[in-house]
Amino acid sequence: MEVANERKLDLVNVAPNAKPPVCKILDYGKYKYEISKKEKEARKNQRVINVKEIRLTPNIEAHDLSTKAKRAIQFLKDGDKVKVSVRFRGREMGHTEMGKEVLDDFFKLVEDYATIEKAAKLEGRSMVMFLIPKSE
Repeated sequence: MEVANERKLDLVNVAPNAKPPVCKILDYGKYKYEISKKEKEARKNQRVINVKEIRLTPNIEAHDLSTKAKRAIQFLKDGDKVKVSVRFRGREMGHTEMGKEVLDDFFKLVEDYATIEKAAKLEGRSMVMFLIPKSE
């Protein structure tokens, strides 16, 4: 404490649980400023990944599928994940293989830009597949 007071600095307890406790003599205001600056820099370099959803139907036409694929490619280029879901209504539940085919065709259109994170799986009345941007 005396040395810290002589130098007009603060005595900071760095590791209070250590035996013996570890302390440092430093300017506490400057120390807090540097820590906040490092945290701000880390937040700046973070990338928030959003999940965008594309909804399809089992009997979608080829042109509509390509339009949805173009939109998904745009999402993937922006670095977002894409959730592709095929919603089954009524009697369509008896033909879930059609939904699987639609998802396979959809992936063929976007495979240059995406990889499958989670393969097509039936969840309730919809079949869902997750795509992530292809790492380069």
